[in-house]
Amino acid sequence: MFDVDRYLSVLRSEKLKRAVNIQNEIIQSSRDFLRQQGFVEILPVIISPITDPLTDYRIRGEIECYGFTYQITKSMIFHKQISLHSLARIFSFSPNIRIEPSERQESGKHLVEFVQLDLEVRDASREDVVKLGEELLIFVLEHIKADCREDLEFFKRDLKIPKAPFPSLSHEEALQAFGKDYEAPLSRRLEEPLWLLDFPMDEREFYDREYPDRAGILKDMDLIYPEGYGEALSGGEREFEPEKIKKRIELKGIDLRSYDIYLKFAEKGLFPSAGFGIGVERLTRYICGLERIEETRLFAKLPGILGL
Repeated sequence: MFDVDRYLSVLRSEKLKRAVNIQNEIIQSSRDFLRQQGFVEILPVIISPITDPLTDYRIRGEIECYGFTYQITKSMIFHKQISLHSLARIFSFSPNIRIEPSERQESGKHLVEFVQLDLEVRDASREDVVKLGEELLIFVLEHIKADCREDLEFFKRDLKIPKAPFPSLSHEEALQAFGKDYEAPLSRRLEEPLWLLDFPMDEREFYDREYPDRAGILKDMDLIYPEGYGEALSGGEREFEPEKIKKRIELKGIDLRSYDIYLKFAEKGLFPSAGFGIGVERLTRYICGLERIEETRLFAKLPGILGL
């Protein structure tokens, strides 16, 4: 049953108003920073015949349109790569739909519908976008701390500005120290953001680039927030050679025909590139010190629950 009174209570709450105000400043300051760095904002893609496969490529979110089958965007990864034929440095505030398992409604960090600040840089390395990610986060946090003092006081949040370069840890080191479910205990122990590097191939998607000299290890990264807020950002270098992409798709057990359009672009030529996506709602949650991610946006949709 849909509870309209509950929705109205949330929409009228001071907590939500303050969080959305901070979120507005996150978006504006991110735009300001990226434009200063020579990025061009492109409009988001909502439906496409190809989108990010993620962990389970079978959950597709399909719609029929003019006799064609489209998928609702899970991320703009392929569009980012293809867009580099037009522009060398691009970003987009991309709405993403991910049909998460219902039990994730209790995680405090999963939404069915969320927005990523998604960016890509032609001819960039992972190290280039790691540096960029650090500079972006510091710029945004400094702006919020200076211009959103009343909102931060409302949340009783003493926002700490990290210093670059952020510390880093390999995936293997995190696994050895904290076990398979390393993210939560690692994040709780951190006092500043930390990079997780070099994930094994079987834990990531086929578009992340493998080291030329380290079989099965990818040149990718996650950024982990401190204080238990978990993953902030995910990205890395991209595979761009068609035969390598085909091999990786097949290793995932995916029919090549599912990515026929993307493979045609790869055969015509993709640029070497690197990039990342950072969740706007997760960043809002971290800055505000909120317990649950649905407190960060109007009309939040949790897994397994009817949302407006």
